[in-house]
Amino acid sequence: MDGSRKPFNLRRWFSVVSLLVTGGAAIVSGAILSNFFVTEAIKRDALLTKQFIQSIAEIELRHARFGLANVSFGAILDERRSAGELGLEPENLARARQEFFDHLRNMPEALLATVFAPDGYVTWSSNALLIGKMLPDNHELAEVIERRDAIAGGHLKGTAGGKVEQQFVRYPEDFYIENYVPLFDRDGTVASVVEIYKEPRDLIHSLKRGYLLIWLAALLSGAAVYVCLRWIIIRAARQIDDQQREIVENKTLVALGEMSSAVAHGLRNPLASIRSSAEVALELGDPSTAKNLNDIVTQVDRLSKWVRELLQFSKPISDEREAVKIDMALENALSTYEVQIRRAGIEVDWTPDAAPTVEVHANGPLLEQVLNSVLSNAIEAMPRGGRLGVAVEVPARGRVAVKISDTGCGMSEKQLELAFKPFHTTKRNGLGVGLVLVKRIMERFGGGVALESREQAGTTVSLTFKVAEQE
Repeated sequence: MDGSRKPFNLRRWFSVVSLLVTGGAAIVSGAILSNFFVTEAIKRDALLTKQFIQSIAEIELRHARFGLANVSFGAILDERRSAGELGLEPENLARARQEFFDHLRNMPEALLATVFAPDGYVTWSSNALLIGKMLPDNHELAEVIERRDAIAGGHLKGTAGGKVEQQFVRYPEDFYIENYVPLFDRDGTVASVVEIYKEPRDLIHSLKRGYLLIWLAALLSGAAVYVCLRWIIIRAARQIDDQQREIVENKTLVALGEMSSAVAHGLRNPLASIRSSAEVALELGDPSTAKNLNDIVTQVDRLSKWVRELLQFSKPISDEREAVKIDMALENALSTYEVQIRRAGIEVDWTPDAAPTVEVHANGPLLEQVLNSVLSNAIEAMPRGGRLGVAVEVPARGRVAVKISDTGCGMSEKQLELAFKPFHTTKRNGLGVGLVLVKRIMERFGGGVALESREQAGTTVSLTFKVAEQE
């Protein structure tokens, strides 16, 4: 049962969860911001409407010179109160009321204007059918009287006509605003309430644009956060995968190293004894066995080389670094293979004087092993001659690259993929640990190694080092 369980897919689960979280956060933030935007816009419109209506009332009050009678304009709007009761001239009272109602009727973008008495009696309305009716169950009217302040609310056209007083002269096309504005008596109590239904086109257009911008910003910000989080988790997942592969490779290398060390130590002494015995037999000078004995010595030497490589492969690589001149190291490595190069008829493209003098972070013996391994591979790839290129590039960003190229048989794409796999080799008598050691040593130097190769076109090995002065 345990073997059939699928491994936990970090990328998939994180993608789903982060999409839900960021999407939900974007929706919630968009809803909060859009609601705040609409509420503030309606409050602003309500404030302007309140100031407009109360200003008209003040102007009419001064124009009619009612101040001498000690009455407020809100008190005179109720037609149930006579001029004698208010202490006013009937003509002046009628004219003041009519002028105020005309202002309300002609307000721009108004769908309906109604004036209420505190008890719910409609003293005037732009819809004549409402005048004189009692509408006591008006919760907004009661709230205005209690708070003694204007209130406002926004509605969609689908809710138009839901209240008794919503008998519009012209029904709204989309969104409309309901405003209640109190007019006060001399003692500060609410004497009349003006109800205005408006359809402000410019405000509605601004609200729609604000809605669009808010939701677009919320969705884009959510998408940006999601993309960033997904990029981070993909990078983290890749790094975890690489570390897991590296751990597996290291465990494999440790196991192979321990096994190789045991095998190498077990073979070294018997091989030495076999070679010594063959050399002694050769000294006896028996011509009939000389060829066989020479073959034994040759094969023992080949096996001894394998043993040395196995021991080197299983031995821990030192972390000690020093500043090494890369041009001098290349010059010494090339001189080591001078005889092999000459015998194979290989031309060497290497100009020491033209190479930049750069000190790199390395370890002398380990760097020598790296260069010897790469040069040995290049020379063995050209048994019938060719061109060996060695170049040191100009340092850049604290690093310098050394490129060693040959015009040998090259490698296929499959061989390139397996080039750094332990014990994989294309050589007939190879062991397959040379490039693996090169990679491990270069990584210990803080550098790297890369291969470029094509079949029958040659191979280029790029060794990248850290420049010592910029450590």
